[in-house]
Amino acid sequence: MSARLNFDFAYRPLVPYAHDYAHGDAEPWHHHACAQLIHTLSGVVKVETQHGSWIVPPSRGVWLPAGTRHALHIVGAVAARTLFVDPLARADLPASCQVVQISPLLRELIVSALALPEQYVPGSRAERIYELILDEIRVMDVLPFGLPLPESERLLSLCQQIQQAPGENWTLARAATQLCVAERTLARHFSRETGLQFSDWVRRARLSVALTRLAQGDSVLTVALDLGYDSPSAFSAMFRRVLGVTPANYFPAAEKRALR
Repeated sequence: MSARLNFDFAYRPLVPYAHDYAHGDAEPWHHHACAQLIHTLSGVVKVETQHGSWIVPPSRGVWLPAGTRHALHIVGAVAARTLFVDPLARADLPASCQVVQISPLLRELIVSALALPEQYVPGSRAERIYELILDEIRVMDVLPFGLPLPESERLLSLCQQIQQAPGENWTLARAATQLCVAERTLARHFSRETGLQFSDWVRRARLSVALTRLAQGDSVLTVALDLGYDSPSAFSAMFRRVLGVTPANYFPAAEKRALR
């Protein structure tokens, strides 16, 4: 597992690595001195850090800056293709954890990098592939699958309650009443600490649960009702707005794209 790997960047700016996980696998809390891009071809990976959690659906990726302490939880059979990147390779590498879109070009470059030699001649094909990968990393689109956690104890406790019962009717009014504060006060503090509006945070929390459960084979109907949606169609509409396809079609479609 990658938690036990060490990397030498003396001859190349990044090290590609392929590893397949079984459902239920996990990697304990650890960190690397280098940055890391985890690209999933199938299954779902949940990445936890001290500042929040990130759900990585099939065909997407997660970027972890150098030194980020994190743990991995595997849902379904996950085929992961990872790049360990020298943090000094480029001055403008992403500075925060983020779930990202993996372009078709970057996907193919990662596959090609797995067969490249560690040492290469300047101006060679290998050098151009490594450099193009770094170029593509700099322009990855960020996706709304991150779930940042607040720092204050009261808001953190509220977020934990929502994650434990995502199907309940978590409105701003209910949360404000529970914390004995005005709605505007709660909205201001919540946005400042998480970078998200309260309703957006709740929606992301539900989506992370939905992705995990759908990856395990739960039906769309069951997931929709358990998450508090009035109907499967309402849940499907939300899912399609975020991911571009319905939940019934997402996982087969994502795995088919990844295998092309």
